[in-house]
Amino acid sequence: MTERMKWFDRAFSLNIPDWMYANVLERLRGTPARLEDRMKEVSKELLIRRYNDGWSIQENAGHLLDLEPLWAGRLDDFIAGEEKLRPADLTNRKTHEADHNLSPVEAILRQFREARFEFAGRLENLDEDARLRSCLHPRLNAPMRVIDMMFFIAEHDDHHLARISELYRILSAESERAVDIRKSSFK
Repeated sequence: MTERMKWFDRAFSLNIPDWMYANVLERLRGTPARLEDRMKEVSKELLIRRYNDGWSIQENAGHLLDLEPLWAGRLDDFIAGEEKLRPADLTNRKTHEADHNLSPVEAILRQFREARFEFAGRLENLDEDARLRSCLHPRLNAPMRVIDMMFFIAEHDDHHLARISELYRILSAESERAVDIRKSSFK
């Protein structure tokens, strides 16, 4: 499989055509279902197991939840006509301190679904003036419209969904090898 690029190493072309607004909105609206589908068959043991000092599957899901207030706040920035979008915490302190592995996964998924549906509803009802405004993205140092932000969020969602799938493959394979080793030691 191809090696994945780190999120902060990615560059973005921020020129998504406005006619794609409804398509990108559906992509955002669909993330909770895709996340739930990806995690529904994963054992609790695999959900909370970390790999190579990285986040667990459940922590990746929690991270998506942790960023919903940032996305909502940035939408507020567009509506208010701000020149620059509020910055993200590039250290991801909220996720590191949240202890998502101690929370029931169902609560994380439910809260994410609720927050994302509220956000999608706001996007769906956004007036054209706000939709067409540009604000400077603080890390990318580039002007961004609402649809560009939506695409950025969708890409971030997919980045973590891909990581969850990758972790599931790796951790499942490790678990299978451990079972095979235990079985062979009893022969």
